[in-house]
Amino acid sequence: MPDRDYPQAIAPDHVEPVPRRVRAVAGGRVVVDTTRAIYVWEWPAFPQYYVPIDDVDRDALVDEERDEQTPRGPARGFGLRAGDAVRSKAAVVFADDAPGGLAGMVRFDWAAMDAWFEEDDEVFVHPRNPYSRVDAVRSTRTVRVEIHGVVLAESSAPVMVFETGLPTRYYLPRPAVRFEHLVPSDTVTDCPYKGRTTGYWSATIGGRTHPDIAWAYDFPTAQVLSIAGLVAFYNEKVDTFIDGAPVERPRTHFS
Repeated sequence: MPDRDYPQAIAPDHVEPVPRRVRAVAGGRVVVDTTRAIYVWEWPAFPQYYVPIDDVDRDALVDEERDEQTPRGPARGFGLRAGDAVRSKAAVVFADDAPGGLAGMVRFDWAAMDAWFEEDDEVFVHPRNPYSRVDAVRSTRTVRVEIHGVVLAESSAPVMVFETGLPTRYYLPRPAVRFEHLVPSDTVTDCPYKGRTTGYWSATIGGRTHPDIAWAYDFPTAQVLSIAGLVAFYNEKVDTFIDGAPVERPRTHFS
């Protein structure tokens, strides 16, 4: 929040109510518990939660005596102290003259909290965009994954994941993956729509290592439960074939 460069807001009035209960926990303590949160779009791809100050444990807020002029109006900077968690620059509280219905609202830095929840489901990385979709669809098309002509996986029982803003991902059963070419890594990533990964693998082909090109979710979110235990590859970094036809490598920030 404070002391960082802000992107241009989409529009000052791009604000909507969050229909779900939102909670946040830090240091083993519930700091936020509200049914009155709002979405504020600071980036085109996803919103952030803003919550009423009355629904925040005020004893956890530490006034850092910083008055700020944010892109969404004047605010006061606060740190966070909850249990063993002590974090500076954790939140801003918008002043009474903040525009767009933000007066008295608190915007927390996502990482200042140990966990965020919508109802009783944990939310990772950032709030889910209510206008984004993630669909996991079973298929009988044959998907083959290669690097430099070496087959890493091939299956006629993939689950194809279609996620707004990303290329299609092909999740393949583990028996179809040739793990003799893969080496486990310690990488763990989070996704607001799929959950937390439980495995990453690098590939070593012809003496060259291709780091973290495959991953799995053993315990994904309910929306994509059918990918549980399956393995996907960054199709930006491998050669993918569907029913024998090559698929052009997409260009994304993972490329």
